Amino acid sequence: MKLFTYIERINMMHKLITQRRTGTPEELARRLGISVSRLYNILDELKLMCAPIVYSRQQLTYYYSEPFDITISVEFRTLDGAQIRNIGGGQRLFSDSLFTTFFV
Repeated sequence: MKLFTYIERINMMHKLITQRRTGTPEELARRLGISVSRLYNILDELKLMCAPIVYSRQQLTYYYSEPFDITISVEFRTLDGAQIRNIGGGQRLFSDSLFTTFFV
């Protein structure tokens, strides 16, 4: 799935930035298997989320200008009968002969 690939890329990027081992933008993009323009888009997204990412032209690496951490996790688990009954995934009501969906 693309979601898992994206999460893996973000985790790898975070690890390399934390270790100051990203290399140039071209090298980092190649390591992550993406284009340089896509790399810049991801970096911009992270910066919008307050990630203090900067680039050192002397050291040729990205780094965090202050302590920063990213935690992304996905959990899969089997639900029992009671948990399934408590899921409020949606409810359909009739309104003027049209379906209106309300999410709980």
